[in-house]
Amino acid sequence: MLLLPLFRSYLRLEKSLSLKTVAAYLSDVKIFALFLSPNEENIVNEEALINASLFDFQKFTQHLFLENTKTTSQARVVSSLKAFYRFLQYEKIIENNPTELLEAPKIGRTLPEVLSVQEIESILAAIDLSSKEGYRNQAMIEVMYGCGLRVSELIHLKLSQLFFSENFVKIIGKGDKERLVPIGEIAQNAVLYYIDGFRNKLKVKKGMEDILFINRRGSALTREMIFIMVKELAQLAGIQKSISPHTFRHSFATHLIEGGADLRAVQDMLGHTSITTTEIYTHLDTDYIRSAIAQFHPRYR
Repeated sequence: MLLLPLFRSYLRLEKSLSLKTVAAYLSDVKIFALFLSPNEENIVNEEALINASLFDFQKFTQHLFLENTKTTSQARVVSSLKAFYRFLQYEKIIENNPTELLEAPKIGRTLPEVLSVQEIESILAAIDLSSKEGYRNQAMIEVMYGCGLRVSELIHLKLSQLFFSENFVKIIGKGDKERLVPIGEIAQNAVLYYIDGFRNKLKVKKGMEDILFINRRGSALTREMIFIMVKELAQLAGIQKSISPHTFRHSFATHLIEGGADLRAVQDMLGHTSITTTEIYTHLDTDYIRSAIAQFHPRYR
């Protein structure tokens, strides 16, 4: 029957999940299948998958716990298995879904690290604009912070997705979902300086003609290159916080909400499917919370 290829098509065509997410789901299901029916050839026993019971899932999650699997990974595995058995039910391969009563481990939500406006200015000031890549790095920081992009969205951003006359960029996010994000004049100017001063002078490799941010060899950048750049700039700026490219996205959202932006608008700009994901940024402004308590709580007056 080849259940896993069918499941892959279902996730891509019906659920519009990204290739990375699909690969993770398939890997989790295969690991569970080999737990049910281990063999030296690592062949998936489809019959074992179809006949799995709630007790099998509970034994498997207990196994993950005893193997010291991270809580987040355990939760993802449970999510993968639930998706797989919903698919089997959808295809009428099974009548009842054995994962309906399967509970995922509770994940404690941690507050992300956020940069102040002054710290972002310090990072931008640390960029060496006399270097060939200086204007490119400046443009990338401005776009990450100015538009709240994920690093994957930044490295795949295309020239054809820039609509500066309308002050928007079109972003292809998770699950290939499109969204329009406003882009300010500062970020626009940084991009235009980069294009004129660096990109237009390079010989771009075939297939990369539409990619906005490229290296000196004319190829697209990698996530690792952006991560290293951000770490080096933070060190030059004297910032002690543990930051990554995603920190600029967190800072974008936090500064918007601190400034009074509507939560739903921030959700749309970030491309969050659920507003509960965006709500975490309402808990980050500790100075605001402290001043509110000092002003209104009777024990602080």
